[in-house]
Amino acid sequence: MKTIPRPLTCWGFLPVFLAVCSAWAHAETVQVAVASNFSAPMQKIAKAFEQETGHTAALSFGATGKFYAQIRNGAPFAVLLAADDETPARLIHENLAVPGSAFTYAMGQLVLWSAQSGVVDDQGEVLDKPLPGKLALADPKLAPYGAAAMQVLRHRGLSEKLRPHLVVGENIGQTFQFVKTGNATLGFVALSQVMVDGKPSAGSAWRVPSQLYEPIRQDAVLLKAGEHSPAARALLQYLRGDAARQVIRTHGYRL
Repeated sequence: MKTIPRPLTCWGFLPVFLAVCSAWAHAETVQVAVASNFSAPMQKIAKAFEQETGHTAALSFGATGKFYAQIRNGAPFAVLLAADDETPARLIHENLAVPGSAFTYAMGQLVLWSAQSGVVDDQGEVLDKPLPGKLALADPKLAPYGAAAMQVLRHRGLSEKLRPHLVVGENIGQTFQFVKTGNATLGFVALSQVMVDGKPSAGSAWRVPSQLYEPIRQDAVLLKAGEHSPAARALLQYLRGDAARQVIRTHGYRL
């Protein structure tokens, strides 16, 4: 006797449908403070994170030093992606972040870059000659990439000589804009800012040897405002995953 297959009904899919609806019904928006140098990869990561989890990451970009001040003054950020490892550690010490939650999500690399081809040589010797224009860097007091740039200048004995030529940005994002728009002929920026699909963009650049500045360990940390947020914890977990790490790597960071 032949077995006649029963027609499919929507009831077989109902448990799966309800499970998906339940997960998305509990989706949250997490407020994230992100160091300016990490803006491009984080926008891609946030989009993929939302597609996978249903949670939304509301991103604010700026200088790590400014975010620290805002968090101390009660800004409702749940997660901080800093441009250093000192700020997250300080926030934990001051009971403004969750102990044990900090980890290094990326290792930053510094580059001397000009939007014009032929300006910066691959050894950085342009710094030893009369500069062809202004030299931009981020505020060393607020931005770890700015502090790294000053370490490079001091290492080469140029900090005082080049001081009259400096244009200081509030953060590394503004510094990059100075160079991109021609307000500065060259500047120290994050390698990630001049990478497109894993390759250096137009212009000319010197990838600064890592021994000329202290390692730029960029740490993420769960802030007290996000301690009980499933979305905040999910985002930090997602940052550790292979998909996020691949994005981070292709934007010029080491892991």
